[in-house]
Amino acid sequence: MIKMIIMGPPGSGKGTQAARIAELIGIPTISTGEIFRQNIAKLTPLGIKSKQYIDNGDFVPDVLTNQMVRDRLGNPDVRNGFLLDGYPRTPQQVGELDSMLAKENQHLTATLLLTADDEELLKRLLERAKVTGRSDDTEAVIRHRLDLYHEQTEPVVALYAERGLLLPVDGDGEVDEVTGRILAHIESHKSSILAGNRAIS
Repeated sequence: MIKMIIMGPPGSGKGTQAARIAELIGIPTISTGEIFRQNIAKLTPLGIKSKQYIDNGDFVPDVLTNQMVRDRLGNPDVRNGFLLDGYPRTPQQVGELDSMLAKENQHLTATLLLTADDEELLKRLLERAKVTGRSDDTEAVIRHRLDLYHEQTEPVVALYAERGLLLPVDGDGEVDEVTGRILAHIESHKSSILAGNRAIS
């Protein structure tokens, strides 16, 4: 049973790679960003509460994000595994996820980390803004999001590295190239991941 996280700074390609890898492995992908955007589009209470934070490039408060993930992990389609994209982003969220999984006598089997240079990420996101028109893809907001990643999410990366769960992957290059690197990395650790081994790096 594969229960993985995909992490990386804004613009590293997490969403694209998460969807690809989850489909190839045969597990659902859970994107917190996508769930928030769907709720914003539908003007749900969650969407209304989260929009101001997302527009400013801030993290949605833990209490809202944790509840959303808890509800999603209660669905039957994740019983045989999942790939989380965009969660956890803070040490507090790590504790919440640990608690959610422990209640089902489960734990994470791997954490994928996409790496890329900040200036390359800024360039990518500004190009994306021209296509999508996302309100959180201005230069000021992007730089703020990168700062938040370094301040709040890198400690999460360090935590999973200490647990022996981290699989770093170079996120630079074409989409297919990065997908190939991720699959090769997963394959090289396949037996440990499938066994739920906590020392895979």
